[in-house]
Parts: sequence; C-alpha cells; structure tokens
Amino acid sequence: MSEWEVFALRYADRNARVRADSFLFDDDHSAPHPMDYFMWLLRQGERAILVDTGYDEAEATRRDRPILMDPRAALEPFGLMPDAIDTVIVTHLHYDHAGGLHLFPNATLHMQAAEMAYATGPCMCHDTLRMPFTGDHVCEAVKRLYRGRVVFADGDAQIADGVTVHRIGGHSRGLQAVRVRTQAGWLCLASDAAHFYENFEAGKPFPIVADVSEMLDGFATIQRLASSPGLVIPGHDPLVRVRFPAEAGLPEAWRLSSGPQS
Repeated sequence: MSEWEVFALRYADRNARVRADSFLFDDDHSAPHPMDYFMWLLRQGERAILVDTGYDEAEATRRDRPILMDPRAALEPFGLMPDAIDTVIVTHLHYDHAGGLHLFPNATLHMQAAEMAYATGPCMCHDTLRMPFTGDHVCEAVKRLYRGRVVFADGDAQIADGVTVHRIGGHSRGLQAVRVRTQAGWLCLASDAAHFYENFEAGKPFPIVADVSEMLDGFATIQRLASSPGLVIPGHDPLVRVRFPAEAGLPEAWRLSSGPQS
C-alpha cells in the first residue's frame, strides 16, 4: 500500500476581501476575510504529481491579483523542473487552478469530462459563469487534448496507487477532489469543493457556484473521503498554514501528509 507525501504550496494571497466574498449566508458580510491560493504537490520517491498549477504573472496583471511567486518557483526547492512534471491533476479550469497549465508543457492532464464540457459549452455565454475562467487557459487544455495529453474521468478514477479523483461539482460543473493515501490516513484535497473550513463545517455555500445543491452534497462527500475531519484540506483557507506544519526551510510550503499539528 503506497503512501504519499503531500505539500500545500502557497503562491498568492488576497487580503482585501470580506465575508460576503466567501459565504452566501452569513451574519456579518462586511467583516474582513482573507484568502490564500495554493497548489499541491504529491511525492513518492522519484515520482511527483502536481495538483493544479496556480496562475502566472500575466494572469496576475490581467486580473490585478498579484502573486507571491511564479508556480514554477514553488517547485524549485523540491528539485523539480517544470519540464519534468508529467502528471497534473486539474481539479477544475478556473484561472487560479489552471492558469499555469502552459508552464508544464510535458504533463498529461487528468480532469473530469464534465469540466471540459462546462468550460467550452453554452454556460460560458453567461458573464457570471464565465468570470472565473480565462479563455487562454481553457484553450491550453483543449490543445493538450489534441496532443493526446488529457485523460478524462467520469466520476471516480484512479490516477496512481493511493491517488484517486472524485467528481464533486457545485462550484464548477466538473470540479473534482483528490483523495491521497498518506502516513496520517486518507487525506482529501478538497480544492474548491470547500474554499474554507467554515464552508463545509457550517454548511455555508461559497458564492461562486454552478449548482448549490451539488455544493452542499459535496461538503458531505469530501468528509467521507478523508479518514478524519482534520484530513480534509480546503482550497483557500489561511488556517491550513496554522493547522499543518511548515516544511523546514521552505517559507511557502506546508506538509499535509503528517497530519494536523496537535
């Protein structure tokens, strides 16, 4: 039974936010509510799997959302070069998760068929639903498909021994969570199935949503996928940096696979 090391890599943050940006229903919509932006690295010996790719300086400028580091720089301390990454799990195609696909040109992308259909289909006629996507990123995924470098899942699928993906939907039609076997047990990288712990712990939907019912059902699913509630990792919560140990010598990396700090 293979166990993986799992790291959360923070490449950006955004502090000029309020709770209204994070919760559809809340008692104090005007209170500050900062957000972190992560990608995740899975390692097992010489093998590495990247979960999402962050976004680059060009996208940061386009959206006026600065980054702390280029996603490629986040991998350098692990001795990983972008060209050497051969597997990327794309949890969904929003700009902050797929905005760096072009930075990893040799990777095969693993994603839900429903996400490609959503990002290239009639729902994108609506400005509100199209807003979290950037056309260049979606086109990069399509170009990768035509190079034979996309593997689609339809629900649950195994990526490697001890690594599976599970369609959640809700936030985006083809959003998928990633389940990873670690020394601490089964860990669930929820990505944007839950941006914050409070989303799933209190049952509060995030405002950017394609299907509220799926999002609410997803809160239960991500908890079932993990061995314990503490091993559900939300996609954007600064509390991840409090609950899990920092990786020694790496200022923007946190080790998830050892479990939360006591």
